[in-house]
Amino acid sequence: MDDSDRYLRLLLDGTADPGLLDATVLAARARSAQVGELPEAEVRRHVRALIEGVLTSLAGGGEADPAALEAAGRLGSDRARQGVPVAALLDGFQAGREYLVRRLTTEGRRQGVPDGVLLDGLTAIDGVTTALVHRMVHAHRTAELEMAQTTREGQAQLLRRLLHGEPTPHPAPLDAATAYHCVVSDVSDPSVASRLEGALTEAGPGLSALVDGRMVALVARLPDLPADVPLMVAAPPRRPADLAPPYALARRALTAGTRAGLTGLRHLGDLALLTAADGEPDLGRLLADTLLAALVPGDPFHRELAETALAYLDHGTRIEPTAAALHVHGNTVKYRLRRLRDLTGRPLAAASVADTAHWWWALRTWLDAAGPAAR
Repeated sequence: MDDSDRYLRLLLDGTADPGLLDATVLAARARSAQVGELPEAEVRRHVRALIEGVLTSLAGGGEADPAALEAAGRLGSDRARQGVPVAALLDGFQAGREYLVRRLTTEGRRQGVPDGVLLDGLTAIDGVTTALVHRMVHAHRTAELEMAQTTREGQAQLLRRLLHGEPTPHPAPLDAATAYHCVVSDVSDPSVASRLEGALTEAGPGLSALVDGRMVALVARLPDLPADVPLMVAAPPRRPADLAPPYALARRALTAGTRAGLTGLRHLGDLALLTAADGEPDLGRLLADTLLAALVPGDPFHRELAETALAYLDHGTRIEPTAAALHVHGNTVKYRLRRLRDLTGRPLAAASVADTAHWWWALRTWLDAAGPAAR
């Protein structure tokens, strides 16, 4: 028997020794806490398969045997599904490999196997185990991605059912007793939605998915977001079973706010009048015809008057903030308001809240009808 055969025989004898398998399993479980928490029989099953795969590969000329690669893939996939991180998986694998190599080297020297032959054998083992590690890592990451996709699809389905008012007996991962804000956006790009989801859930855990073609999130707390993020409408907090009505309202508010050119995170209540007005265009036209009959849509000066009046109402009927928003002098605002009163025969500073709301609604409707140039 030549030296290389003696080394192969050493491997055969070693892998048949139950004590070697036990010690290798112990080394793997001791090195990695997550692997150590798994049942010993589960670790033993994989270690045995890998040792046998390495042996088969070496006996076949040193290339990783397909069965060994398959065993490594199963190990990586199983550990991912068991919640063992890839780093912990590799720690356990490396500990087992180190013990096995040390044990075989010690026994080989005891039996008089030349160091050169031992070195060649260890090099061959390294080549095989490297291929096995690559297969394990790939399988682990593939399984993680599949689980993440499955989990996300399940959560998206849960969110759709909740927001559409369908029976949902198991609201996990939501807490059935916790109230959540339903945040609706017009974002449909998954990459943009992912960034917004991260910003929304920064203040606390939540659930997000694309529902009805747009990103929707449920969050227990609303974060502070910059004003230049895409428009998002946040409904008041409700328990999961009661989310369908506020979701429908938030969608309407989102449509109205988008048409108005709004951005940022907005509370649904702050958009109540805008949403109601957007949903009743006939009433808006009636008010515009009644209050602004004297204005001519094609007249640039009349457009200017309407824009100034709307800005005046939007800024709490205060001259200076209105002038700053329009980049004009305060006296210009006063002059335009007087000219509007002369043309319409009605004072803009109405005596009642209802009258003020009617003016605001009429002005918006008139400017929308006048076309983009008016805005």
